[in-house]
Amino acid sequence: MKLMSYSLAGRETWGAVVDGGVAELAGRTGHATLADFIASADFARRDALVAGLAADVPLSDVRYLPVITKPEKIVCAVRNYMDHHQEVLAAGMHRELSEQPPIFLRVWRSQTPHEGPIVRPRVSESLDWEGELAVIIGKEGRDIQEADAWDHVAGYSCYNDASVREWQFHAKQIASGKNFEATGGFGPWMVTADEIAPGRELKLETRLNGEVVQSSHTGHMIFSVPRLIAYASTIFTLVPGDVIATGTPAGVGWSKKPPRFMKPGDVVEVEIEAVGLLRNPVVAQD
Repeated sequence: MKLMSYSLAGRETWGAVVDGGVAELAGRTGHATLADFIASADFARRDALVAGLAADVPLSDVRYLPVITKPEKIVCAVRNYMDHHQEVLAAGMHRELSEQPPIFLRVWRSQTPHEGPIVRPRVSESLDWEGELAVIIGKEGRDIQEADAWDHVAGYSCYNDASVREWQFHAKQIASGKNFEATGGFGPWMVTADEIAPGRELKLETRLNGEVVQSSHTGHMIFSVPRLIAYASTIFTLVPGDVIATGTPAGVGWSKKPPRFMKPGDVVEVEIEAVGLLRNPVVAQD
């Protein structure tokens, strides 16, 4: 099942994707947001709730919102593909492989939805793409064991963890280059976990103006989804609607010679097998 957040006539809501449109579920279930629904007992009944529903509105008539509009936490993995780690080394940046998953946090205001603009801030011209698989947490947990981690996954989406590179490199802590507003593409929807077998290797491709710039699959992750969940939940309680962006493969613009970055007028796409396609135009900060 595909579940999405969207705006219609200025009203924010959420629903299920059916027959090329969306059936609104906020009013039908009494849950104001998709995150509220995921946290409820009704989430386990989703098939029964959606069965027989027709689309209330075509997808073309809605404005997409980030799948989870205001997640409590967006946990992002760093250098979680071996080929990306190697291209970082080749570009002259010395980074040791960590025994533990390196992570940082994004804030929800840094997100932008499918078809929404990724905004290049006026202070930089080094806005880089990073296509990633996003994991959405469905069940609260602390100190989650890897063997139990899949039970805490509600579903999956596409993420573009875009980076403002020179701000990222201001210090060893990279969060300053990862939290400019409207730089983290997230969408178009969440595919529920029952649709994708745990650990299935999913092809991931990032395209800039139609040109493939990243092509890999999730089987190349250094730290698996269960490892990321276990590690993050050791630090803080994971709650329904939290997002884990699982890292990007090789092919980022910063590593190219010469470096190549997104600029206003570009269109960037992140497509993940069995999940969907996230598309964002790039604009300059107004």
